[in-house]
Amino acid sequence: MTGPRDMRLPGSVAEVRASPRGPHIGAFFDLDGTLVAGFTGVILTQEQFLSRQLGVADFFGMIQAGLNHKLGRREFENLITAASKVMRGRPLSDLDQLGERLFRQKIESRIYPEMRELVRAHLERGHTVCLSSSALTIQVEPVARFLGIPNTLTNKFVVDDDGVVAGTIVEPILWGPGKANAVQKFAAEHDIDLQDSYFYADGDEDVALMYLVGNPRPTNPEGKMAAVARQRGWPILRFSSRGGSSLSGVVRTLAGVGSMVPVGYGALGWGLLTRSRRRGVNFFTANWPQTLLAASGVQLNVLGRENLTAQRPAVFIFNHRNNFDPVITCSLVRDNFTSVAKKELENDPLVGNLGRLIDAVFIDRDDPKSAVESLRKVEDAARNGLSIVIAPEGTRLDTHEVGPFKKGPFRIAMAAGVPVIPVVIRNAEVIAARDSSVMNPGTVDVAVFPPISMADWTVDNIDERIAEVRQLYLDTLVNWPEDELPEAAPYLHDAPTKKPARKAAKKAAKKAAPKKARP
Repeated sequence: MTGPRDMRLPGSVAEVRASPRGPHIGAFFDLDGTLVAGFTGVILTQEQFLSRQLGVADFFGMIQAGLNHKLGRREFENLITAASKVMRGRPLSDLDQLGERLFRQKIESRIYPEMRELVRAHLERGHTVCLSSSALTIQVEPVARFLGIPNTLTNKFVVDDDGVVAGTIVEPILWGPGKANAVQKFAAEHDIDLQDSYFYADGDEDVALMYLVGNPRPTNPEGKMAAVARQRGWPILRFSSRGGSSLSGVVRTLAGVGSMVPVGYGALGWGLLTRSRRRGVNFFTANWPQTLLAASGVQLNVLGRENLTAQRPAVFIFNHRNNFDPVITCSLVRDNFTSVAKKELENDPLVGNLGRLIDAVFIDRDDPKSAVESLRKVEDAARNGLSIVIAPEGTRLDTHEVGPFKKGPFRIAMAAGVPVIPVVIRNAEVIAARDSSVMNPGTVDVAVFPPISMADWTVDNIDERIAEVRQLYLDTLVNWPEDELPEAAPYLHDAPTKKPARKAAKKAAKKAAPKKARP
């Protein structure tokens, strides 16, 4: 019997995008361990304990029950019934608000970006997508709303006429066979062909559901699920991009950050030897970002690398997802650049000192006058031969969003007479969540487009031109190029030929023309 095929994100998403369209195909996703790293029930239990709604004995009892459930030594029905009793007497609306708050604070950052890609792919194909979980509605509904999943199958509280939780769960309870029955009923009601459908789950209790669908996709499986997957050759998806900072991830990141010291000494020595501060800075910027990424196990798959040096200086713009997008971009630009950052980072021990090293400009976004003065310093740096690395969105945004582009980066390029080079980063969220300070190993896809001339940009058309550049990002992220960059002509405008250049060409032509012999 052959072993399971390891499915990388591009392959599995490509598979879905190549599948037939239509709502007759179902895509069923489990919650804990599948869409979300870890167990949302643990987060809910911790919240109840910390808010003193759960006693110490009850807290440890539920944790033990959870462990027993995971090991198969206690019926799930007893576990979820015990949880519902703790909620007795509370308005369901209050619990819904609690679920939404916990999602924003603790669960959203645990959603696997790889699974989010898969959900999006199924939705784009018009499949009937359903989040089917044995968890409670207050755990499931916020995740479904965030991912745009329109259907849910979940356990629900029994409430009275006033919307107050009675302390029991609506029967039949969804778990194991009960969950499989609910999925079959849902499929029948929505005319779904299960033989053409997909199911993503990690738990042993969902093995029966895997047999029901034509495309079983065990996700981060362990125990029985993993064993059955190996026996039957089911494709296995494994993700490690979420779930908190592992010890190895912390060690890798610390090692990468720590490499700043030897690289810094090397830069100092090279600067003194060459009697050039800029050469010392270039030594540092050309080596430390790459060392940090390598130590963290991060690899870059770059298309259009030749565009990084096609025209210098330039304003390099990148879409911003997490704390490490700037590191990725700087590792590609390598040398002779500076950067722009928000004023709040100036006092950060790491970012502030790095910024001062490369002569970065920190902008106070709350003081327009000061911000304008700061941008003039950046323009002067570009005029003096330094490239600029800057995020036009101005802040980190969610996984698949491209925020409005601010005018600052483009005004800098216009004032300095240098081009803009778009750097499109596809999946930096795979190596780190939005606010994470630790990187996970992974491969990040990057597309570097040709320089965009600012020669025909004016005050009158700058908004239109910026919208075109932003559209380049949107289109590239939706249809990521596989082997080569797409034609960027729709977004780029040929710069008008300058008169001095035409005069120089005519002068050169006259000089090259054969002279007439004198009579």
